[in-house]
Amino acid sequence: MTAPERGRRTTAPARTLADARAWARTGTELLLDAVAGLSEDAFAAPGALPDWTRKHLVAHVAANADALGNLVHWAATGEETPMYASAEERAAGIAKGATLTADELRSWLTDSAQKLAAGLDGLTDEQWQRQVVTAQGRTVPATELPWMRAREVCVHAVDVGTGVVTFADLPKGFLTALVAEIRAKRGLDELPEGPLPEVAAWLAGRPHTLADAPRLGPWL
Repeated sequence: MTAPERGRRTTAPARTLADARAWARTGTELLLDAVAGLSEDAFAAPGALPDWTRKHLVAHVAANADALGNLVHWAATGEETPMYASAEERAAGIAKGATLTADELRSWLTDSAQKLAAGLDGLTDEQWQRQVVTAQGRTVPATELPWMRAREVCVHAVDVGTGVVTFADLPKGFLTALVAEIRAKRGLDELPEGPLPEVAAWLAGRPHTLADAPRLGPWL
C-alpha cells in the first residue's frame, strides 16, 4: 500500500461500469468454486458470518441476484419493482436455504446469477441511466447494480469460510474500490499499514492479519 493510502483520505479512483461487471463475473466464479465441492454436512456447517450456516449464506446471495433482477426489470420497463416486497420476504429467502439440499442451493445460485447477468446484458444505454431504489432506500442509477452485485459475490465468496477463496484472491481493482467505499462510509481518515487484501478485510469487519488495528463491526 502506498503512502497516500496509508495516510489521509485521498480521492477514490474512478470505478467504471465495465469494471464492476467484470468484478461481478469474477466474484460469481469464485463463489461457485468455493461451494462446488461442499458436502451436505459442510453446507450445513457455520461459515465465517455469525449465526449463519453456509446454506444461509448461499441462499442470501442467490436471493440477492433475484432481488437485483427486480431492479433490472425496473430499469428496463420503468415499472417500479422493489428488490424485496418486505423485510419479511428478504428474511424468508435466507431461511429457505436451510431447507434445500446442497445441489438445490448450487443450482439456485448458478441459475439466479445467470438470469441476472442476462438481464443486465439486455439493458440499453438509456435504461442503464434510469433511477431505481435499493433495499436501503437509496435512489441510484442502474449503473450501480453491477457494483452492488460485485460486493455481494466477492465478499461472500470469502465468507464461505473454507479457505478456498480469501481477500487476496479478489481482483485488486475491486479491493481498491471496496476500501475507498467502506473507508468513506466509516469516516476514517487513517488506515493501518498492511497489504491491500488485509486492509480490505479489516475494513469489512472480517478476519485479518493486521497488527494493532482497532476492531470494526461487520459490514455487508
